Amino acid sequence: MTSSDTQSTPSQTAAAMKPSPARTTHLLSALTSINSRIAHTTTTHSIRKPIRLVAVSKLKPLTDIIALASPPAVNNPEDRRPHLHFGENYVQELLEKSRLLPSDLQGKIRWHFIGGLQSNKAQTLAREVRGLWAVESVDSVKKANLLDKGRGERIDSCTSKDQEGGGGGGGGSGGTEEDGQLNVFVQVNTSGEESKSGVEPKSPELLELCRHIRDQCQHLRLRGLMTIGAIARSQATTAETENEDFQCLKDTRDWVARELGLGEGQQLELSMGMSEDFEAAIRMGSDEVRVGSTIFGQRPPKAEARVLPDKDDEGNK
Repeated sequence: MTSSDTQSTPSQTAAAMKPSPARTTHLLSALTSINSRIAHTTTTHSIRKPIRLVAVSKLKPLTDIIALASPPAVNNPEDRRPHLHFGENYVQELLEKSRLLPSDLQGKIRWHFIGGLQSNKAQTLAREVRGLWAVESVDSVKKANLLDKGRGERIDSCTSKDQEGGGGGGGGSGGTEEDGQLNVFVQVNTSGEESKSGVEPKSPELLELCRHIRDQCQHLRLRGLMTIGAIARSQATTAETENEDFQCLKDTRDWVARELGLGEGQQLELSMGMSEDFEAAIRMGSDEVRVGSTIFGQRPPKAEARVLPDKDDEGNK
């Protein structure tokens, strides 16, 4: 995914990052609908904890993110609260989006990396992405170590800039959330599909990885467990049936918590549920749901996606 402003002037770039009114209205309406469905589910099932909604913006232009993070002022502010949690699947795309983000949103957007993580990109991801809030696809000690190293390098860089009086330039300022521990979720392959990444549920490997992150990675915080699950199970989920993948992740989370001796206030989160089944995931105890196409619509092929859309790009209207 590339930006379309390689030869653009600053004014042209700023214009390219301004979302169209029609597209903004569409996105805000879709987001409001999802939030309403989440609220209805929690109320109906007496769920008192807040549910984190990650808007999966992969292969969508930066203007879509800006539209949701900086909504226009309206009479009812409850309908136009900024949305700040966004999920991305590709390291290079996330790097570019975080770099081009307008200055008023730098340090506010909370990026979630939710795609398959390659070892050779883990350190760069943790070091270079400003506002990286969580990596949700950790499945090996090696990747955890590389993320820990990259996060440490970022913290050192931010500290140096602050001491030099340059905390506002690119690295962020000291004391911000991005300068602290990076949240990580361990990905669990609950469906057993070979095409899916993740550690086997209730396995020694999973327990070792969780313990290693908690005890050996000082710049990481073990936030919880994540699963993608089988599409067939997702499509078969109804209000009357339970998703096997969700039950598996919940049972696995409880097992890990017991084995690690986690006490009160140290509960691991569950990240599960997407566009087709997020309400069922919430009913099963999910703390976070990841919704993409229901908010942003159909995605273009990766080769055709643009971080900054062309002026006449229909996806930005």
